[in-house]
Amino acid sequence: MSERIVVDPITRIEGHLRIEAQMDGDTIAEAYSSGTMVRGIEIILRGRDPRDAWAFAQRICGVCTLVHGVASVRAVENALDYTIPPNAQLIRNLMIAAQFVHDHVMHFYHLHALDWVDVVSALKADPKATSQLAQSISKYAKSSPGYFADMQKKIKNFVESGQLGIFNNGYWGHPAYKLPPEANLMAVAHYLEALSWQRNVVKLHTIFGGKNPHPNFLVGGVPSAISIEPGQGSQMHGGAGATALNDKGLAIVKNVIDEMRYFVDEVYLPDTLAIAGFYKDWASQGEGVGNFLCYGDFPEDGTDDISKLLVPRGVILDRDITKIHELDLNAENEIEEYVAHSWYDYKGGKDKGLHPYDGETELNYTGPKPPYDHLDVDKSYSWMKSPRWKGKPMEVGPLARILMMYGKGNEQVTELVNYTLKTLDVPIDALFSTLGRTAARTLETKVFADQMMGWYDNLVTNIRLGDVKTFNDKKWDPSQWPSVAKGVGYTEAPRGALAHWVVIKDGKIDNYQAVVPSTWNAGPRDAKGQSGPYEAALKGHKLHDPKQPLEILRTIHSFDPCIACAVHVSDADGEELIKVKIQ
Repeated sequence: MSERIVVDPITRIEGHLRIEAQMDGDTIAEAYSSGTMVRGIEIILRGRDPRDAWAFAQRICGVCTLVHGVASVRAVENALDYTIPPNAQLIRNLMIAAQFVHDHVMHFYHLHALDWVDVVSALKADPKATSQLAQSISKYAKSSPGYFADMQKKIKNFVESGQLGIFNNGYWGHPAYKLPPEANLMAVAHYLEALSWQRNVVKLHTIFGGKNPHPNFLVGGVPSAISIEPGQGSQMHGGAGATALNDKGLAIVKNVIDEMRYFVDEVYLPDTLAIAGFYKDWASQGEGVGNFLCYGDFPEDGTDDISKLLVPRGVILDRDITKIHELDLNAENEIEEYVAHSWYDYKGGKDKGLHPYDGETELNYTGPKPPYDHLDVDKSYSWMKSPRWKGKPMEVGPLARILMMYGKGNEQVTELVNYTLKTLDVPIDALFSTLGRTAARTLETKVFADQMMGWYDNLVTNIRLGDVKTFNDKKWDPSQWPSVAKGVGYTEAPRGALAHWVVIKDGKIDNYQAVVPSTWNAGPRDAKGQSGPYEAALKGHKLHDPKQPLEILRTIHSFDPCIACAVHVSDADGEELIKVKIQ
């Protein structure tokens, strides 16, 4: 029998994910993705006021700090036909885009870069040569020989202490690392810079939403009252006394946007291209299912006009980016979730697919009792369901969005993609790979960071013209709501297409289903035996050393897994039924 490699948990992600790889010699013949946590938010929300749903739904994840809140309020607004003012839409766009930029930079440096960067190798670097390398690819201010010498000393202190701290448990010295010492030193220095950078950029969320993580939201708009009087506003918003946003608070927002754009332009984007140049062999590895889905996001106004979305809605099948298929989030025969290999039951049987409006969350753990060596992959083996579009598995996320915008002829995306392919000297098929997925994340960060200034300028213009409305002041009267209302709220979270579906009966939530990006990507096989994107992307990988499966981490991390949309399964006495076994 061929060897089964188990990586549990996959580290440097949010949540718990187990990957089992069935080997054929040194090559992965089949892979299995298992989410070892179960989400319970849908159950918690039943019977509650739909206007309060966002505060619960937002706690689905502690990394995607606002996207579940956005999807939730949009779902209720859609169900109750509740429009929002233009200022509210602009503020939401700014908050969502800030989440993208912050999240993608942090993922690249702190979760994914160490799959390509050898920290210990940086000790061999020449700081002067590192400075020359850094200055050859960008105009970033911190690029002197002395700066890199100081950074090298910090790394040396980690190593000589016997504990690498934040750099611990890496496969340093693995032969799959290809960067020269100077590139490693530059990347590690920027890793540390990103830690400092991110502390300031979260101010945008606290100004518009009151706090971070989990900013406040409001069905019908945003909780950001605007003051046109100088000096009025809280300390966070730029003044003293009241809590309204004023010109000083807006000036802080502008500074944050400028800092974001500078770091993306002078650090993140150049680093991605520099590192990718040493790993062009990964431009032909790690393709998933070849199908891509986007719900779309960043509307120009508060309507549901999908023709006015910066990120288009649609589906790409079989890599054909010349044809974008239409997507209907309400159609019963399009988006469905399957549980054939999941630890759930459906009343109509495990092979049946359910649209989220009719979704069921009936837990039924039938897996092996811990500790166990392997999952029984012929049966149920994951706490994640298997979403499908018209029966087909779909990849969601940065690559799907870049392909959608490229296919729709977005000028900036087209220019960025073509420049990247030319710089790396790789064909367009390189997009469908581990390297392409990672590059797409960087490119869309550039697009969204640039777009933020336009939204900011429009907001400031509206305020100067006297428009300070940020929420719909329509009277709420649940007695006048329809006895039954259904709605879907969508967004493009950093990790991909995210939507919440709500069914409201007699003023209360009757059913609530959230289909999250990592469910689309990390879900197990369906009733037809079709693999999800994680599983498909790992097939064919050759492992240099099964005990150091760096190749598995590279491809899984290229999706940026976030499996935190869950809680541990507990029995009636509160005892955990699942333990994580590290092998």
